[in-house]
Amino acid sequence: MTPVRLAPLLTVVAAVVGLTGALAPPAASAAPAAPAQAEEPWRLSGDLAAHDPALVAGGGGQDWYVFATGEEGKGDGNVQIRSSADGHKWTYEGTVWDEIPQWIKDAVPGVKNIWAPEVYEANGMYYMYYSASTWGKNRSVIGLATNETLDPSDPAYEWVDRGEVIGSEPDDDFNAIDPGVIEDGSGTPYMAFGSYWSGIRMVKLDWPSGKLADPDKEPLHIADRKASPNAIEAAYIVKNDGFYYLFTSWGQCCQGSDSDYKMMVGRSKKVTGPYVDRDGRKLLDGGGTTLLTTSGDRVGPGGQSASEEIIAYHYYDKSADGATKLALQPIAWDDDGWPVLTNKA
Repeated sequence: MTPVRLAPLLTVVAAVVGLTGALAPPAASAAPAAPAQAEEPWRLSGDLAAHDPALVAGGGGQDWYVFATGEEGKGDGNVQIRSSADGHKWTYEGTVWDEIPQWIKDAVPGVKNIWAPEVYEANGMYYMYYSASTWGKNRSVIGLATNETLDPSDPAYEWVDRGEVIGSEPDDDFNAIDPGVIEDGSGTPYMAFGSYWSGIRMVKLDWPSGKLADPDKEPLHIADRKASPNAIEAAYIVKNDGFYYLFTSWGQCCQGSDSDYKMMVGRSKKVTGPYVDRDGRKLLDGGGTTLLTTSGDRVGPGGQSASEEIIAYHYYDKSADGATKLALQPIAWDDDGWPVLTNKA
């Protein structure tokens, strides 16, 4: 199956937006490998205020979509939707729902908006995973909704909420936010997730329910910075040429031009790991190869997803008082099989 992640606010203020991450600033850890030489992202226009963007690449007459973290004051903080006919000019299309489901408000007291959604298409159904939490806390849930189509004009269009997939409580050592779904070579689905605490975790899912295959099994541990406060999140996995590539965001988001997010990557022959960086260091032991960092006015890139060999991420535009902006770039692969971000058409 082809994975499509649904995950994308004009000005970001952490206390208002409440996106992924935690309050504490990141601590220093072992120096990662030198960053790849990324080219400039595509020139985009229209409404680009998408945080944690999840791209559904179009083509062949199909529209493109980006889904993003919700914003207070817009659809009760629900997942935002943007569309494009060509992937370059984007239009805001509203929110998935008008109200946050009551079960989420009960499970996460004080929740203000829905974060970092993900959509994966399997067997003709779109599975949207989304997270709810409050800033700097790990009382969190990842929920699921399904839809037969992404086209709002289709009579079958309806996001049906399917309830909780996994949750975390204050006595857990992980944080149930930032879902990213991938299938292994046999079609078995897995979901990577996590933020701060013990880092990135993984669980096996079940089709067609989209829920946990084994609710009683402890989530697998696949990435950890090994340095307090373990500022690693936004896991997303891409398959290429026999490898699974785990993309994560390190550092702190949501601080406008003061954010220090950067995009990191490691790979494994197995979807469950172990993942290693370009220098052979395990991601469980603090390893990670830098893919993209701040460049000029594009500050703190991260919150990534990918669709059809195109990566989507947000950054903070220093020239616009730190406003959140959407960026898209094709992924190329170097001679050693590592990703490089390009600007090809």
